[in-house]
Amino acid sequence: MSKEFNVPPVVFPSGGKPGPTATTQLRPTAPFQPRPSNPIPFMSFDVGSAAASTSFPAPQFGSGSIGSSSTNFGEEPPLLEELGINTKQICSKTISILNPFRATPNLHDDADLSGPFLFLMAFGLFQLLAGKIHFGIILGWVTVAAFFLYVVFNMLAGRQGTLDLYRCLSLIGYCMLPMVILSAFSLFIPQGGLVNFAMAAVFVIWSTRVCTRLLVEVARWDEHRRLVAYACFLIYMLFALLIVF
Repeated sequence: MSKEFNVPPVVFPSGGKPGPTATTQLRPTAPFQPRPSNPIPFMSFDVGSAAASTSFPAPQFGSGSIGSSSTNFGEEPPLLEELGINTKQICSKTISILNPFRATPNLHDDADLSGPFLFLMAFGLFQLLAGKIHFGIILGWVTVAAFFLYVVFNMLAGRQGTLDLYRCLSLIGYCMLPMVILSAFSLFIPQGGLVNFAMAAVFVIWSTRVCTRLLVEVARWDEHRRLVAYACFLIYMLFALLIVF
């Protein structure tokens, strides 16, 4: 037997306000958009009027500017000349040192360090091929030797000495050319033999003779030549021992 339930009647209010039991429908609201205080009106731009009203002149590329730039590049000196490297002068000095009996001191009046640096790097490269890393030793010995020869020469010459340290370093570096040749020949000769010592003696005498003559002629001082030659002999003997041993 089914049981009956009494459902109370639902009463809808007749007014505009919903009752406490009524459900309210939520509607989405638009996001907040602030209104600008000074609105910017839309402006239309005309390409023709903008080009006519602009105050900047249009660039003009004429043949005159291109010609002037090309002439400016043509008048610039070469890069080696700007760096102070004169290849013709270096070649002339090198050729003059190759002849130990006719050295030309006039070429060495204008001292430079480009040629000596090239010879020292070649000397170190040949030593590297022989299994000896002596780049730092070579540069250090040349610097000390130049200072030593500069002091000795000016002490002997006294007030007549006109040799400066820069020129002394240049002359010692250029006279390293026989040592470079000896280091190249020593690659094909067994070390410790009689031939190696004989070649070292010949090349040391060659470097000593050329360096002594250039020092005396460039500095215009001809006294105590043997003492200057002895100092040069000691310098190049050290480099020869470095090659032999």
